[in-house]
Amino acid sequence: MTMPTLASPTPLDLRGLKCPLPALRVRKALGTARPGDLLVVTCTDPMAAIDIPSLMREAGASIEHSAAEGELLVFHIRKAAA
Repeated sequence: MTMPTLASPTPLDLRGLKCPLPALRVRKALGTARPGDLLVVTCTDPMAAIDIPSLMREAGASIEHSAAEGELLVFHIRKAAA
């Protein structure tokens, strides 16, 4: 049995964008991503810490990892499998 090949993570650099743009860009990226794809989102808008998790609940995607590194927020988002 062969394992399916996972695509490499897709970086999404949203540093410098203000609310609501980070959440809107993540929504757009999820719309074009394939099921199971991983997005690595970096942003600096403090509201993203609220907006992106809320969007993930709506979209059915999951946050596998999140971290705050100074002003930088990092989210590893996995699009739900079909």
